[in-house]
Amino acid sequence: MNSWTSLFASLIAVIALVLIALFGVGAIGLDTLFGVVIPYIASAVFVVGIVYRIIDWARVPVPFRIPTTCGQGKSLPWIKADNLESPYNMWGLIGRMALEVLLFRSLFRNTKAELREGPNVVYGSAKWLWLGGIAFHYAFLTIVIRHIRFFVEPIPSFVEILSSLDGFFQILVPTLFLTDIAFLAAVTYLFLRRVLVPQMRYISLPADYFPLLLILGIGISGVLMRNVWKVDLLSVKQLAMGLFTLHPVVPAGINPIFYVHLFLVSVLFAYFPFSKLMHAGGVFLSPTRNLANVNRSERYVNPWNYPVKVHTYEEYEDEFRAKMKEAGIPVDKE
Repeated sequence: MNSWTSLFASLIAVIALVLIALFGVGAIGLDTLFGVVIPYIASAVFVVGIVYRIIDWARVPVPFRIPTTCGQGKSLPWIKADNLESPYNMWGLIGRMALEVLLFRSLFRNTKAELREGPNVVYGSAKWLWLGGIAFHYAFLTIVIRHIRFFVEPIPSFVEILSSLDGFFQILVPTLFLTDIAFLAAVTYLFLRRVLVPQMRYISLPADYFPLLLILGIGISGVLMRNVWKVDLLSVKQLAMGLFTLHPVVPAGINPIFYVHLFLVSVLFAYFPFSKLMHAGGVFLSPTRNLANVNRSERYVNPWNYPVKVHTYEEYEDEFRAKMKEAGIPVDKE
């Protein structure tokens, strides 16, 4: 499957999901199926899938310490070690992981290579990918926290404060949140980067396009039902609280665009554990990240090693001492 086929297949799949929800609710009236049954199934698949993947990864033996480092490791006392770039204790490891998870430190150092006249290969900084990635993740996190208001009553104060800060500029009525704009802009950038950059398009598969288009569909449907085809938020909160408390109630009269949004979110939930999106959990179990670089200070024995007969240096010297002395090689014992 070439890159354009992968793109169009993913696009058709997302459009089909939208049409399924519109037809199922708008034409057939399957409100309970799309409002209760599918979200519960998706949530169960999400939880079971994540637990399965984490346990499966955790059971994989790590026979060697293979941390990826770019700084001076701990060795001799008079050589200054870098505990963040090459952590040698728990605090350094925690600091490195925190920078990786919270600030995408490795992505910040991303570089690009260009072939110019000569031919010459030129390397340069590439911060746009880092900016798009961090804007997407933090905007997504903010939107998820804002949605807590639909699941609990009374609304927690931190959710109210975050919503107030997010809608500080009061763009449009109802408020168009800044994270909504950042979220759509970041996802659009990440998608266009895969489509317009030939090198990225060449290596892209449906597994790369589909989640981006799915998340973009979730964002667009969310903005549309808030600012264009408005839905009854009281009915939406009644449905959400019913789902959360395991006493689902499907209020009548909710705009079908809401069920499109909910169905796309449900598909994302069910798809998440079996996709590349699981890097959210996998980063904590990656031996290139979660191991300290203590290869010079501690002996790490491979647990897979089986007993073998070893030939120590003392035995080697006893066997070849005469020949070593004849060749002028110094020996420990005369």
